[in-house]
Amino acid sequence: MALPGFPHPSGVADYDDRRRRERLRATRLGAGWVRLRRTRLMILRLSLIPLVALGAFAEYMGVDVLPEQARLARTEPAVLPIAGPSDAKVSDTAVFDLVGLGVLDAGDTARALPSLATLGSVWAVRYDQTGIDTKVISDLIVKVTEAAKVPNVVLVGHSMGGVIALEIAKHLHVGSAEKVKAVILDCTPVDLDAVRPESRDQGEEMLRWMGWFPGARESRLLRLIVETYARHQDFVGGRYVIRGDEFRQAVRNVLRDKILNTNAASNGLIEAQFKAIVAGGAVDDLRALSKPAAGKPRPAIAFIRPHNPYDDPIVNVEYSHQVLIDQVGGVNGTLLVVTTHTTGHANPIERPQEYNAVIANQIVPFVRQIQLDEIGTVSIGR
Repeated sequence: MALPGFPHPSGVADYDDRRRRERLRATRLGAGWVRLRRTRLMILRLSLIPLVALGAFAEYMGVDVLPEQARLARTEPAVLPIAGPSDAKVSDTAVFDLVGLGVLDAGDTARALPSLATLGSVWAVRYDQTGIDTKVISDLIVKVTEAAKVPNVVLVGHSMGGVIALEIAKHLHVGSAEKVKAVILDCTPVDLDAVRPESRDQGEEMLRWMGWFPGARESRLLRLIVETYARHQDFVGGRYVIRGDEFRQAVRNVLRDKILNTNAASNGLIEAQFKAIVAGGAVDDLRALSKPAAGKPRPAIAFIRPHNPYDDPIVNVEYSHQVLIDQVGGVNGTLLVVTTHTTGHANPIERPQEYNAVIANQIVPFVRQIQLDEIGTVSIGR
């Protein structure tokens, strides 16, 4: 033991925890404050919260949002060849397929519908990840068909893709030399009222988040959270118990299909797709297509829907059906409505057999007959 005033025999100073604590108190932040010391310390600590939040936000923008924003800015719309015409007699027609909400590229859908080749060569439309400009897409279609010397166009739109198809058809019908022979609509909501309330509410909630939260259009983190939550029924049990294995599988599926998959639609594209429905221009487009333009006949309009309207949980197909009758149906109309028995909401990949059957056996003959009738009518009108 060391005597007072003398060093420890081992050469190591005595450890005194009391002196260490006193030294810490004397040197810590605010040690010299006398008045309102606790209040001032509380204010100082609270002031750190915005700094931490700002740092986290900067990390979120720098790591998540800005790189994705740069990648999406390099995307552009395209039309991709899928199949040649099945018969030389229809080599003068090009068929363009457009998909619906949440999908970027119509390639897989078009390949599931080989019956489209009986109308002409088949192409798939790939959207721009930053949004949808139907004039740009229609100009691209004109460029492709003019280069191939193909004067006729058929547009096929699945779900929301039908809204886009109608707008493109209007551009082509009234503003180009191309002749639109037909527009085929698959469970298309002609306006927002045609979307069932639960799906409409989800879409409107998405628009609010997109407008309110910075970077929401590009953020992969927010997409991961939202897409995982949308699958919560797969991993949440009774009394909100999360089943670990199912939760991990859901996260892996979202990462594979929505986050790491460069062909998945971006948040911004999904927003633009839903806004196309909200804008409600399909009725005006149908009016434009209901009469000849620049010496070109009216296009045939075909609507594919389930026989039982409740087999489509997203779109009120009876509502769209009635609007189509009002605009392009009736006496001397150009409308064909095809009801199916095994399909749901715009699902040709899941039900290719019935889709191909109704296209080949009902829609193709109807399109040909309408074109014959319309050519005769336009000739008489001249």
